[in-house]
Amino acid sequence: MDNNELRKEYWQPELETMPREQLRALQVKKLQDTLRICLNSPFYSERLGKLGITPESIQTVEDIRKIPFTTKQDLRDAYPFGLVGGNMDDAIRIHSSSGTTGRPTVVAYSRHDIDSWANMIARDMYMVGCRKSDVFQNSSGYGMFTGGLGFQYGAEKLGATTVPAAAGNSKRQLLFIKDFGTTCLHAIPSYAIRLAEVFREEGVDPRDTKLRTLFIGAEPHTEEQRRRIERLLGVKAYNSFGMTEMNGPGVAFECKYQNGMHLWEDNYIVEIVDPDTLEPVPDGEMGEMVLTTLDRTMMPILRYRTRDLTRILTGECPCGRTHRRIDRIKGRTDDMFIIKGVNVFPMQVEKILVQYPGLGSNYLITLETIDDNDIMKVEVELDEMSTDVYPELQKMTRDIQRALRDEILLTPKVMLVKKGSLPQSEGKAVRVKDLREGRS
Repeated sequence: MDNNELRKEYWQPELETMPREQLRALQVKKLQDTLRICLNSPFYSERLGKLGITPESIQTVEDIRKIPFTTKQDLRDAYPFGLVGGNMDDAIRIHSSSGTTGRPTVVAYSRHDIDSWANMIARDMYMVGCRKSDVFQNSSGYGMFTGGLGFQYGAEKLGATTVPAAAGNSKRQLLFIKDFGTTCLHAIPSYAIRLAEVFREEGVDPRDTKLRTLFIGAEPHTEEQRRRIERLLGVKAYNSFGMTEMNGPGVAFECKYQNGMHLWEDNYIVEIVDPDTLEPVPDGEMGEMVLTTLDRTMMPILRYRTRDLTRILTGECPCGRTHRRIDRIKGRTDDMFIIKGVNVFPMQVEKILVQYPGLGSNYLITLETIDDNDIMKVEVELDEMSTDVYPELQKMTRDIQRALRDEILLTPKVMLVKKGSLPQSEGKAVRVKDLREGRS
């Protein structure tokens, strides 16, 4: 292919098809530059200083193992800006994710960081056929959540016409898709199914619209669910991976072949480790993903334990990109679960429940799929209160639901049950029962 032909296939052909040896050399240089920034942060200057780690300590990609892991707890303990190695005068945005203790994990971004992130998402969108002639509609939430603004800036970088519809109001989403000629849509999987229902309720065939491409992520889903979404909406649905600590969406993305997500190794170093021994596992073997940022100037993060379980897919991709592919996320090594794109920890629920003196200490969170919608049910035992005091119980139920909605950003079904009616565990208490399709 000549340069013009390459440009038609790749957003940045020189980077996307870079030979592996050159790509690894680029990673070493970028990791050295990243370390120089990290050593200006209170957190890393102390941690790396104690070990005598400097940029010169890194001569190969494998040398990254000299660096300690960073955890979500480290980010919470260093809240808000303990990991910032750049000058906060140069920060132009702050994003955060929810936490278990009311103290979120925070990431600060420089202009360079935002531009790099936007370019990465533009690369993702271009990879699956989106061009500046497309109309991109974003049904993700905006604000501190990275999904909205991340895709917004990426689509604008691509040059597409953008429709920042935000989350919810499904009839309006459908109206925009029809009237604006939307060709590409970003949605979490469960909402994509809901949107298909609204199409049916309104008597509109999605195939009569211009919609043809869907970007899905933010919550676990099965291959069967993806294929069903494609049938319902008449689109090709592409998986994406991202997390706030690593920028947000766009870290890894499927190409047209839908055979794993290319993780952009000019921006990240990916490791797959045994979650128990923390030693690297061979390509193709399941383990915990560890990520290091390589192109952030404000708040780089080294060897971040994502807690996500996946594997490196072996072999070359027919698309010609040399960046390695990861499999879809299979689960997590901690107790966090994702529902409707929201990260929830059992401790967040427990924090609310302990505020009500009439409740016991035993509770159970059940996740299930009903009519293609993921539902969260919270059952909690009463202490000494009688289940016959209906007005009082109804008021407490409503109060708990409101408090939980404020804490976890979605409203679960709350049920107050008799003391001793929930299962008792001899060992560690089982707090979450996930009965959703494809997760048993």
